[in-house]
Amino acid sequence: MQFGIFTVGDVTTDPTTGHTPTEHERIKATVAIARKAEEVGLDVFATGEHHNPPFAAPANPPVLLANIAAQTERIILSTSTTLITTNDPVRIAQDYAYLQHLSDGRMDVMMGRGNTGPVYPWFGKDIRDGIPLAIENYALLHRLWREDVVDWQGKYRTPLQGFTSTPRPLDGIPPFVWHGSIRSPEIAEQAAYYGDGFFSNHIFWPASHTRQMVQLYRRRFEHYGHGSADQAVVGLGGQVFMRKNSQDAVREFRPYFDNAPVYGHGPSLEEFTSQTPLTVGSPQEVIERTLGFREYAGDYQRQLWLLDHAGLPLKTVLEQLDILGEEVVPVLRQEFAALKPAHVPDAPTHASRLAADTTEPTTEPTLEVTK
Repeated sequence: MQFGIFTVGDVTTDPTTGHTPTEHERIKATVAIARKAEEVGLDVFATGEHHNPPFAAPANPPVLLANIAAQTERIILSTSTTLITTNDPVRIAQDYAYLQHLSDGRMDVMMGRGNTGPVYPWFGKDIRDGIPLAIENYALLHRLWREDVVDWQGKYRTPLQGFTSTPRPLDGIPPFVWHGSIRSPEIAEQAAYYGDGFFSNHIFWPASHTRQMVQLYRRRFEHYGHGSADQAVVGLGGQVFMRKNSQDAVREFRPYFDNAPVYGHGPSLEEFTSQTPLTVGSPQEVIERTLGFREYAGDYQRQLWLLDHAGLPLKTVLEQLDILGEEVVPVLRQEFAALKPAHVPDAPTHASRLAADTTEPTTEPTLEVTK
């Protein structure tokens, strides 16, 4: 089981002090957070991709991740997510293969189609084409990492003739891909077709929705012959804020929740925590809540939490990481390991995939949207 954090890189005013970090402050803080994540023993750091205010998350995540790779030794670097729709798959293939070499294989990538309408025309795309773009672009990307010479023609970009994407993947092993989604069954289907991982955002939606999405992916993973449903590779998001007791945690986090750009001025903190995976309380409450995810998602391989959002200052985020690394993750590692059946795989890594050296399908999927 891998544990880590992901960031959306929002630049948000701290409602308790009125301070709004500059983009420079936010970017440097993100690097400090990634370094701290490794220091406290977490396995994964992932960054979102954004092209618009109020975000300082990179428009080109490999730039940030390469910088972090140079300052770390062990932590896996990933995305949350890379836009497979508005980015050219040729550029994705080259950028992330380069990152794979720079990090000595300490990376993977999460693909997503993006739901911010204005971003699509900035890159000459139409959000109404989001699903077919995701299908076509990923089919091409999949081939670019697996075939030395590619001839290709599709609908959404110019054809390729005798094209070789460089650099080639490290050790001939393409980066492992997760497909991230909040509510798209088509993306779950795509992940299942290729035998890739499926990452459920698992932040703003109730457990019943996550259950449906994960179960769909698992069924289709088995349907396409990659293994049994419980062997599918699943990741979950989550949000936590911790102090020694619930009262202190709720009191400190409430102003951040109430003014957060995404869910602020909506449901109360109590309503939101009862209906979604957001957990505000003691480390023990976070442990119990996280262990409960297995009841509806099954045995899964990666748990990422969002910590640095809603204007929380860097000092507080680093304190949260200390609690996570010292009091929460060690217990969860032990508990999840004891519960996991022997036939359920661990999260793929470059080393494990190199040892397996598996051959994967390269054809474009015909998506079957199952509700």
